[in-house]
Amino acid sequence: MMMNLFSSFDPTSNLNLSLNWMSTLIGLLIIPSLFWLIPSRMNMIWMKISLTLHKEFKILLGNYKSQGSTLIFISLFSIILFNNFLGLFPYIFTSTSHMTMTLTLALPLWLSFMIYGWLNNTTHMLSHLVPQGTPPILMPFMVCIETISNVIRPGTLAIRLSANMIAGHLLMTLLGNTGPSMSIYMLNILIFVQILLLTLETAVSMIQSYVFAVLSTLYSSEIN
Repeated sequence: MMMNLFSSFDPTSNLNLSLNWMSTLIGLLIIPSLFWLIPSRMNMIWMKISLTLHKEFKILLGNYKSQGSTLIFISLFSIILFNNFLGLFPYIFTSTSHMTMTLTLALPLWLSFMIYGWLNNTTHMLSHLVPQGTPPILMPFMVCIETISNVIRPGTLAIRLSANMIAGHLLMTLLGNTGPSMSIYMLNILIFVQILLLTLETAVSMIQSYVFAVLSTLYSSEIN
């Protein structure tokens, strides 16, 4: 009788799957995650990076009235960094290596800066066309040069990012295609070189996303 009473606590198996701890998992699913999860190391690192970028972008902007504007550039940094890192994995399309992606990020951002600046700070925008201390005879030429350099800014942002992404991936592809025709000794050297290039591409992915975000912040600070 006692054996029958406690037999309900014996381990059971359905479809060769042990489901004895399913009730514990169901309970964890019901409890909100904030009550039992602690921030992971990756989460803490990302929060540290975001805080550092916020402080730096805040200094670059120099306008303490718009305190939430740094979040735009941190989000821009995040999406470019995420796409750059995804492109480092095999058989994954690198979206930031195409102008369709990079120009879509740069052009609306620059266009919104220009529309806002020329509508609200027209005098300030006109003063940027002639640098301080320019001789009067050179002023027409400086206006043309500054206008051209201002117009090509979204193109330079987009081309810089996509060209850097294409260059490293193309070099790794060309070196990798020569592998089947190499000897075993040269193949070891090729693998070592490919690992070094992959490390370099990881650094380039972080640097280019940071450069894109910083230049966008500087362009934004010029309209205030």
